[in-house]
Amino acid sequence: MSAISKVNTEPPAGTGQVGSTAAGTGQAGSNAAGTGGVGVPVLEVRGLTVTFRTEDGPLSAVDRVDFEVADQEVLAVVGESGCGKSVTAMSLAGLLPRTASVDGSVRLDGRELVGADKKTLRSIRGREIAYIFQEPMTSLNPVFTVGNQIGEVLRIHNGLSRSTARKRSVELLKLVGIPSAERRIDDYPHQLSGGMRQRVMIAMAVACDPKVLIADEPTTALDVTIQAGILDVLRGLRERLGTSIVLITHDLGVVADLADRVAVMYAGRVVETANVNELFAQPKHPYTAGLLAASPSAGRHAGTHRLNEIPGLVPVLAEQPNACTFADRCSRARDTCTTEQPLLTAEGTPNHHVACWNPVREPVEV
Repeated sequence: MSAISKVNTEPPAGTGQVGSTAAGTGQAGSNAAGTGGVGVPVLEVRGLTVTFRTEDGPLSAVDRVDFEVADQEVLAVVGESGCGKSVTAMSLAGLLPRTASVDGSVRLDGRELVGADKKTLRSIRGREIAYIFQEPMTSLNPVFTVGNQIGEVLRIHNGLSRSTARKRSVELLKLVGIPSAERRIDDYPHQLSGGMRQRVMIAMAVACDPKVLIADEPTTALDVTIQAGILDVLRGLRERLGTSIVLITHDLGVVADLADRVAVMYAGRVVETANVNELFAQPKHPYTAGLLAASPSAGRHAGTHRLNEIPGLVPVLAEQPNACTFADRCSRARDTCTTEQPLLTAEGTPNHHVACWNPVREPVEV
């Protein structure tokens, strides 16, 4: 079996199941992010908490995160490096290492994935929930052609013959916009550009028409023109296949272009959720406002205004404090922020939630 097929059928070497502890049903005070009335959730996450065992003791990476993804919805999970967004994404597909302990609940069409056995996860991964990794060059197997790697997914999950799988692989390459698909199917990964390798990864991920597609930084290290092409592919897949997408990114320009809703993460917690237009027009959390002001590709004055910076550093958390983790960097912090953890609460509109004791209510220029 090639390395890439293992991504769609079983955890990589050294990884465990989706969760190593019993599934919960969420808990009071979790960081909830609802669908905002957009439809029945396909993916429902409640109280998701991820802790890593290290030589220096436990390391809290994700703390009581809740969110839902509706049918054909694009939910963007954004935040700076180290905020826990990729750990959150990998926990959904059961791709975390064995050193990770996962609590909470992850339900796909009502079926619990946390604590599920390997056989159940293997049958779901690739077929119903699929993952696009951010490094296609290291994710694709260099010794197999792209056609062999896509075909393997189809043979394992759909039971297709080699000839039928090859024909379907050509169709998938065409679907993601690779020219001369009949010829490029016999290429090896090193013969393709970075953008084309990413398209191959997308083709593999959607080979079995998954209900949920997790795209982890799908445009990282690609130039602007190629980024636009990849976003067009993802947009087209949602329209043609009806796929829901969880988009992991730090690029707010990508969020504005593709997402329906946004969940902003900071230090392992969701601090704000809203429809994309509302979030960009009126961010409520000081961290979100800071992200928008620091982004060269977001806001009404993209590319024309002076960029701001967020002072201080992201905390490294051995354990989550019972306080706001952004308080030390926040110009709006008050005493309560350092002694009590704020929970997500509706602010302004029913679909806009913010975890902040002193949210931004005045108009923000971004």
